[in-house]
Amino acid sequence: MHGHDLKSVLRYGADMKDCRELLRHGSHSFFAASLLLPDDYCHPITALYAFCRVADDAIDDVDDPSAGLAVLKRRLDDIYSGRPADDAVDRAFSDVVLRHNVPKALPLALLEGFEWDVVGRRYETLSDTYAYAARVAGTVGAMIAILLGVRNPRVLSRACDLGVAMQLTNIARDVGEDARRGRLYLPVDTLAEHGVDAGSWLAKPVFNDGIDAAVRSLLAVADGLYERAEWGIAQLPARVRPGIFAARTIYAEIGREIERRGGDSVNQRAVVGRRRKMRLLLDALRMTLSERDEGFAPPLAETRFLIDACRVAEPTPAQPAMAG
Repeated sequence: MHGHDLKSVLRYGADMKDCRELLRHGSHSFFAASLLLPDDYCHPITALYAFCRVADDAIDDVDDPSAGLAVLKRRLDDIYSGRPADDAVDRAFSDVVLRHNVPKALPLALLEGFEWDVVGRRYETLSDTYAYAARVAGTVGAMIAILLGVRNPRVLSRACDLGVAMQLTNIARDVGEDARRGRLYLPVDTLAEHGVDAGSWLAKPVFNDGIDAAVRSLLAVADGLYERAEWGIAQLPARVRPGIFAARTIYAEIGREIERRGGDSVNQRAVVGRRRKMRLLLDALRMTLSERDEGFAPPLAETRFLIDACRVAEPTPAQPAMAG
């Protein structure tokens, strides 16, 4: 944080506690994975996730999403100007982005993804779904890499892969919930390939063999990206690898839970139970000991703009995040 007086220290600690509590109740998978992150890395990532959480809620849980989006853009301007709103999440996120020189293009791209939700954008191809996932989750992967002190384009590519994979898992898990909000993220051409007309199905969402096949197809794509991401995780600072591997493992397990439930994410929502999460945390610790080859995997075309944005912004010396 920028100030070192006692008042600033106490406020920082209180703000971080508020961010942590927000995620304890609203982002269970991240909260579990964060148990393996040391405080000096966990705190800035917590502030980032908290901002993403409240931004998402500002779009989904209001009567006028367009107005909510406009407010979010103004809040982001204030955050980057160093004059955040009198709000724990905004103050914490402002401290993080200014300290770590996070390119503003990244959270702006996140808000662009939310804007696509507001206008009800349809995703005709897998590439279109990738483009959405790049904005609402690839951005988060890139920002986390920056908060961990990593700007190598190859590692950033894998960070974006991990974010996109997580969003594809979210899409596969939330098919019914999204449909009841009038949203559909499964690629229209994949649905058509399996005999589902997107418009007719959205008017009356039911689970059927076509939806099952489309969901499993998306999960297979996500699994490939999770695998690609592992090399990138292995390049991160050693102390954070268990926590990031835990996030990767817990999210991938959501896909396995969907499959165990017969692929039906229309009538039910797959959840990874607490006991299984604890076992997955142990798996994540073991994964940190495995060697990995990079292989050759260029960034997804849909995430290149994020990596380019990180190249443009030159890093500035950052003080260690304050524990609190």
